[in-house]
Amino acid sequence: MKLDLTQFDALTFDVYGTLIDWEPTIISMFHSTADQYGVTLSDEQLLMEFDKARAVLQKQRPALLYPDVLRAAYGQFCSNYGIPENAQEREVYANSVMLWPTFADTRAAMAHLQQHFKIGLLSNIDNTSIQFSERKLGIKADVVVTAENVKAYKPDHAHFHAAFESFAALGIPKERILHVGQSLRADVIPANQLGLSNVWIKRPGRSLGSRPEDAVGAKPDLSFDTMQELALYHQAHLALA
Repeated sequence: MKLDLTQFDALTFDVYGTLIDWEPTIISMFHSTADQYGVTLSDEQLLMEFDKARAVLQKQRPALLYPDVLRAAYGQFCSNYGIPENAQEREVYANSVMLWPTFADTRAAMAHLQQHFKIGLLSNIDNTSIQFSERKLGIKADVVVTAENVKAYKPDHAHFHAAFESFAALGIPKERILHVGQSLRADVIPANQLGLSNVWIKRPGRSLGSRPEDAVGAKPDLSFDTMQELALYHQAHLALA
């Protein structure tokens, strides 16, 4: 076991893609819009349409709140395919975070891990939306850092520096923090750049942030397919302690 989890006091998590399964809902919404106007695109194509719009929008300064990113991504999609925008439909997109479910293994894994670690959530989201998701996770995080807090989106290092400061106030240095995320681009690579130990949760069947073009330079210390596997890995270390 090359990384002993008992040597850490805090775990920080990417939320959407790692703990919350958001891609299917995004795909379903874009399918609904496309189907109304006879636009035929695959699930992957629809997801890429969203990701292209997201990438541009999240570089804007000052940083947009995530509901505004979703509104604008809807508008860009409509513009690209000659679809008339609908104000009510646009608001469904903007408020869709409350519809995004947890992965099936998330709650049990988080319940175990919170018994042993301080928990941080680092997310490209707004403060209102993260509250819906935190309740779904069944936890109360010790540290929450959002794009709204730091006015930037990961992989910007501002999220991580804010978490370091918050955990330092709790007496936990960076060396005792382990970061966990699905996105190689937004989580593993910046963790590598900052010298932060990290775990990649691959989530088979979920692609954004971890495609080959996103993986250049990414070096996770550990990788698992699910959060359940991470919790079991920790349990194995406890048995050896």
